[in-house]
Amino acid sequence: MNTALKHLPAAVAAAILSIAAGCGTPRTGPLPPSTVTLPEQFPGVGTTPNPAMIGWGEFFQDPALVDLISTALTNNQELHILQQEVAIAKAEAGARKGELFPFVKLGGRAGAEKVSRNTRDGAVEENLEIQEGRRFPEPLRNYGVIADFDWEIDIWRKLRNQRDAAMSRYLATQEGRNFMVTHLVSEVAESYYELLALDSQLAILKQMVEVQQRALESVRLKKSAARVTELAVRRFEAEVFKNRGALFAIQQRITETENRLNFLAGRYPQPIQRNPEGFELRTLNQLQAGVPSELLRNRPDIRQAELELVAAGLDVKAAGARFYPSASLSAALGIESFTLGSPILAKENLVYGATANLVGPLINRSAIKAAFASARADQIAAIYRYQQKVLQAYIDVVNQLSQISNMSQSYAMKSQQVEALANSSTLSSQLFDSARADYTEVLLTQREALESHIDLVEIRQTQLTALVKAYKAIGGGTSRTNTVPLPALPPRPATPSGKP
Repeated sequence: MNTALKHLPAAVAAAILSIAAGCGTPRTGPLPPSTVTLPEQFPGVGTTPNPAMIGWGEFFQDPALVDLISTALTNNQELHILQQEVAIAKAEAGARKGELFPFVKLGGRAGAEKVSRNTRDGAVEENLEIQEGRRFPEPLRNYGVIADFDWEIDIWRKLRNQRDAAMSRYLATQEGRNFMVTHLVSEVAESYYELLALDSQLAILKQMVEVQQRALESVRLKKSAARVTELAVRRFEAEVFKNRGALFAIQQRITETENRLNFLAGRYPQPIQRNPEGFELRTLNQLQAGVPSELLRNRPDIRQAELELVAAGLDVKAAGARFYPSASLSAALGIESFTLGSPILAKENLVYGATANLVGPLINRSAIKAAFASARADQIAAIYRYQQKVLQAYIDVVNQLSQISNMSQSYAMKSQQVEALANSSTLSSQLFDSARADYTEVLLTQREALESHIDLVEIRQTQLTALVKAYKAIGGGTSRTNTVPLPALPPRPATPSGKP
């Protein structure tokens, strides 16, 4: 046996060792902490039950609002777009999973070739007989059916880490869609209560216009009796015209708010069914804050950030595996012949081959280093994004709880002011009729009474909005206790021929 062949296994082993010696991930600094420690309770709030388990169908008891939210969750285009992004992420996870398994391809080929006689191949064909009395056909045909086999052996878990990262991102897109659901529920509820507040303000303003119109008629009678001047009449007229003009401004805001709700519901403009009566007395269920640690499992955006952090860590491991040798197997099996006349499965037609490859980066690794550094930086950014999401969620809850408390006290004070100004308005009119008060006092008290009543409605709207935002901040809106299912994938459009 040739001496070189005897030393071939040793040479291969030495090559493998040299490749492995040249491989290794670069040294990196420590990562920032990926865990967060939340306070045991929210400021000024004790330990309370988990409020996020209350479904929106139970939290919002207004039938018109519940129906509107249901329509929005069924028809909203943004949710459908996110549903497609979830499907894309799922397909990507399936593709990464498929890379773990061997790729087998089957194909056939047929061709003909005429080579020059003044070449090596042509000289061989010219002077070589296939069988006794038979020479190579000209041109030389070739027919074959070959099955190819390729498989990258996942020694360093590169492919499995890529698969797991894709699966984490798929789950993260689902959480992103869930967060969109909570956002949509909150936005619909906020716009709905804004619409009710505008209805209430419109009713208050109409009532005030009627009062001022009667006062104007009274002033005109007094002017005809020479008890007041023309200036008083003009001032009352101006006040009436001002408030009548404000009616149109509120009506425009009502139209825009209705259309915003229709857009969220995925439909063209139409009247929004609602009952505006008693808006100032409207309340929601009492909302408990729960404990801060529950935010980590109740808030979809926090769960999304956590899954993206897991995926980023797996990306770093997959990028690090590229520094080490990769092993692969390839093989081929089939039949090949230059004539179709021979038996198809004859042993003379059989072709096969197999190769094992072990390849690793040795000299120029700059591209791999850059990809690893990029994955590492993305992992650090994902840690900070996760910490930021948790901090933002905690602050959101604290802010909304504080606003609920402060608005409750503000509403109580404003209610007393409205009552006092209503009495003042009545009293000023009586004094004006008995010539014991000037007309400017009547106008001023009426204006203050109107403004305070509208302010009271706005405070009630702010109260309800704060409750809605607090419900969203603690992660409510996606509980399984909802009675209305989330939207499925939209139907595939038909082809021009009408066939699916």
